[in-house]
Amino acid sequence: MSAPETFESENGKAGRAAGFFRSRWQGTAPLDRLFWRDLVLVGTAINIAVSVLALILLGLKLPLALVLAVHFAPVPYNFFLTFAVWRTAEKSGGVKASLMTLGAVLWLMLVVVI
Repeated sequence: MSAPETFESENGKAGRAAGFFRSRWQGTAPLDRLFWRDLVLVGTAINIAVSVLALILLGLKLPLALVLAVHFAPVPYNFFLTFAVWRTAEKSGGVKASLMTLGAVLWLMLVVVI
């Protein structure tokens, strides 16, 4: 497994992060890894952790605007992951890709509502 491609002018973590997002957006990351690891495992873990943090902040009686900002902070990342799965599945084709697209959309609805 090779490291993600980085921009020539970037070093370290910033370059790896850019490579991570670029590979997912361009559909070059493997669909199975994108769906199962990035979306289902990591995406769900991030949403659970942020929701717990928002509940803690609510319990500490911090301003509701702050609590809501924390709670909805991962929404752009959730949309990114869902559209990345969608774009990658379009390139892959097949029933499995279609099911992963459907799963990603259902996952998005679930994490945005909860």
